[in-house]
Amino acid sequence: MIERLILVGAALVVSPVAASAQTGAALAPCAMCHSTKPGENRLGPTLSHVVGRPKAAVAGFAYSPAMKAQKGVWSEAALDAFLANPRAAVPGTRMIYSGMPDAAQRTKLIAEFKALK
Repeated sequence: MIERLILVGAALVVSPVAASAQTGAALAPCAMCHSTKPGENRLGPTLSHVVGRPKAAVAGFAYSPAMKAQKGVWSEAALDAFLANPRAAVPGTRMIYSGMPDAAQRTKLIAEFKALK
């Protein structure tokens, strides 16, 4: 419980307004915990080059055992499932985000992920 409170508190360090100024609008909720810059990890791993990247492969990021056990790459379909409900897609994930139920929003977000360089 304390660990979750600490994570939630850390996630609030970057405001949504600041996050949306640094990224595309769809990425704003992600930017609270994730960087879009290569090699820059925050509470979550960088989102730079996430589409097509092997799962749990960002150097220097401490993934949960559940995420480390994942096979394959972050395809658009895998990202869509994870973003819809992270805990259902990867039971045991440390991702504190509860999910994005709107498929159209997920499609926009994945398009922004693909544009990250």
